[in-house]
Amino acid sequence: MGEIIAVANQKGGVGKTTTAINLSSALAIAEKKILLIDLDPQANATTGMGIDKKSNKKDIYSALAGEINIREAIVHTELKYLDVVPSMRNLARFEMETVSEDDNHLYLKNVLLELGDEYAYIMMDLPPSLGLLTINALTAAHNVLIPIQAEYYALEGLSDLMNTINRIKENFNPILDIKGVLITMHDERTNLSKQIEDELRNYFKSKVYDTVIPRNIRLSEAPSFGKPIQIYDIKSAGARAYMSLAMEMMKK
Repeated sequence: MGEIIAVANQKGGVGKTTTAINLSSALAIAEKKILLIDLDPQANATTGMGIDKKSNKKDIYSALAGEINIREAIVHTELKYLDVVPSMRNLARFEMETVSEDDNHLYLKNVLLELGDEYAYIMMDLPPSLGLLTINALTAAHNVLIPIQAEYYALEGLSDLMNTINRIKENFNPILDIKGVLITMHDERTNLSKQIEDELRNYFKSKVYDTVIPRNIRLSEAPSFGKPIQIYDIKSAGARAYMSLAMEMMKK
């Protein structure tokens, strides 16, 4: 099986979905076969890829519930090497329906086994919480990619995420590791951004990517058009940053 990466941060608004979409797209442009799975009931990655939630009837919940094979939920995109498994709000039912089951952390892992070696990377966009969907993703994943906004409050709660990762590693998934820490919404003109970057590099050392994602209006606009930044504006600073991230990730 290809590398399974969970894009996670319990704090919202840190660029998690933006990273899942645009890193997946950058890797696809580099001709790596990518599957992006939207595991957030808010389905922002789904709409950000231009998939109509109303007309789409097959999604990740249907696969987790055993109603379909996950392959039936795959949506092909205009990027040749990028596929998406969409989400809808019904995914919120998953936790309520499985909360009392003993092996409820294994649903996603078992579903992904059906894909074999078809994809080089399976990228999962997680909800901004540490609930059962996140536990399923971390149990199934090989690595965790943590986007962190270059602002003070983004550091709050990071210890909770690290504790969750460690608990999953101890109890369910001994191979789980941190893929990398990505600094997002970085403004090199401010002292605060520089200070946050220094703190992260001091704590996480080489796990922090050299590439930082700048504040960029084109990145903010792209989801409303249902396009990754590489299609919306390939010349933008945001597009260049995510292409640089993809290259750095593949080298590591």
